[in-house]
Amino acid sequence: MTEILCRLADLEDPGSTAATVERDGETVRVMVIRQGDEAFGWVNSCPHARVPLESEEGRFLDLFRTHILCSFHGAQFDIRTGACLWGPCRGRGLTPFPVRVVDGMVVAD
Repeated sequence: MTEILCRLADLEDPGSTAATVERDGETVRVMVIRQGDEAFGWVNSCPHARVPLESEEGRFLDLFRTHILCSFHGAQFDIRTGACLWGPCRGRGLTPFPVRVVDGMVVAD
């Protein structure tokens, strides 16, 4: 099932937003990260502490907007791969959530 999460043009470049989707009867909190003309989707849960990553709704990037940041303990994640680059979750990564850009819209599959 394809579900529209946001318009790509509504996100800063780079930028982020939060969304909630239903999958198999479960509510899943996800983040959408824009980098150029691409969008990346990740489940909004720190692999170390299992808490949402953002302290302010929809803001997932660090000050320089080069990495995803866990506001709970400062871990940093690669935008494209979700790999933990720094912090207590090193060696682990974010859980991917499949998204793609179709006609300027970011959709979940």
